Amino acid sequence: MTETAAAGQRGDRGNLDKVNAAIAPLIDPFQRQISYLRVSVTDRCDFRCVYCMSEDMTFLPKREVLSLEELDRLCSAFVGLGVRKLRMTGGDPLVRRDIMWLFRRLSRHLDSGALEELTLTTNGSQLGRFSQDLAAMGVKRVNVSIDTLDPDKFAAITRWGRFEQVMEGIAAAKAAGLAVKINAVALKGVNDDEVHKLVQWCGDEGFDLTFIEVMPMGDIGGETRLDQYWPLSMLRGELESRWTLEDIDYKTGGPARYARCRETGGRIGFITPLTHNFCESCNRVRLTCTGTLYMCLGQEDAADLRAPLRDSDDDAVLEAAIRDAISRKPKGHDFIIDRRRQQGVSSRHMSVTGG
Repeated sequence: MTETAAAGQRGDRGNLDKVNAAIAPLIDPFQRQISYLRVSVTDRCDFRCVYCMSEDMTFLPKREVLSLEELDRLCSAFVGLGVRKLRMTGGDPLVRRDIMWLFRRLSRHLDSGALEELTLTTNGSQLGRFSQDLAAMGVKRVNVSIDTLDPDKFAAITRWGRFEQVMEGIAAAKAAGLAVKINAVALKGVNDDEVHKLVQWCGDEGFDLTFIEVMPMGDIGGETRLDQYWPLSMLRGELESRWTLEDIDYKTGGPARYARCRETGGRIGFITPLTHNFCESCNRVRLTCTGTLYMCLGQEDAADLRAPLRDSDDDAVLEAAIRDAISRKPKGHDFIIDRRRQQGVSSRHMSVTGG
């Protein structure tokens, strides 16, 4: 081989290495591949759930919130770096004006095969308006947060929510062909007497059901999570007094561990950030509506992606910032509930980081 040919081959290898480096997946320091991005598109919501928000919330000024075009560019950068699942959250994502534009834009990654799933978590209030559009844009399933089937309790928990509107929204999602998963936060003294009713209802409707331990995040006013906290080990024990639960190897990309309910045939998930954390297999990061990336829900370290997004049109600059952030992802979170010293409690509201 001539020197010229050899040099050309070395040049080709060098270019190939650069391409491979650019498309290499996002790997954190503990060799976990980051393939799941949860995106809070707004901190606003039409509910004020007692475990999520204070009734008197101060929301972010518009200039601090990423535009829909910026969210599209940022999400697309993550997809280009190997993220295979995008979940839109809030606040409530469906209260953001023109949010269907963003779903429509992001659906192109479903069409190309770069993205496996585009989905959302919502309180259900706007599903009556948007379920058909979501299905048309390639959304296959939706998570709906509802903690009680009692209209009076629902009003007390959500403060501003209308139970009938949410039930109508869930029915609309089902009619549009969306798979529905119900998320219920376990609240001692609030819905602990309804767990069997929730299992039966979800079984009858064909919905998956996931129970979630209340998380120590944000000042929620007069309510205290210390009084609300109900370990899911105790909740599962209560369920097993009536239902036969068989652990199954089912994954949706999230942190839930699932069991099959023999009597209903439905799946029941358990998300346990306190009693049994899910960090060892964490493949997720969370982006706020201001462009702040939290590498761990329970840690305060974060990366500002809004600055590189707005300072440069070069996606390479943005991608470098993303890779730098992933290189700092911690092994796990430090959620605890300490009644005496309030240790392990994050000052961030869930509505900021995304549900």
